[in-house]
Amino acid sequence: MDKHYGEELVLDLHDCNQGRFNRKDIQQFLEELCDLIKMKRVVLHFWDYEDDPEAYEAAPEHLKGTSVVQFIQTSNITIHVLDDLKKVFLNIFSCKSFDPALVASFAASFFGGRIAEKCHIRRH
Repeated sequence: MDKHYGEELVLDLHDCNQGRFNRKDIQQFLEELCDLIKMKRVVLHFWDYEDDPEAYEAAPEHLKGTSVVQFIQTSNITIHVLDDLKKVFLNIFSCKSFDPALVASFAASFFGGRIAEKCHIRRH
């Protein structure tokens, strides 16, 4: 029997509330998500256009937004929000098990979007 090394959730949300696409709300989402699935947050990194509004305006719509990596004690959570497209792309990889349906429901509710794609993978 193969040893279970972790799991990953890949979640695409469409038609999201762009009003939540800011550092404060994304950080709140990650804090609440980690509490919900009992993951210990470690380091948080944002990549966005906060200090470069000219680059933001010039960026194509598929790049205009924010990318975040929340390292957790058991691996990481990555989120990309695309402002103009009103989309959220969320990946969670963890050696610790979590409930993917709970995560999907919470994320869709938080960002006011609909689940367009969901893939749960067990790593062996």
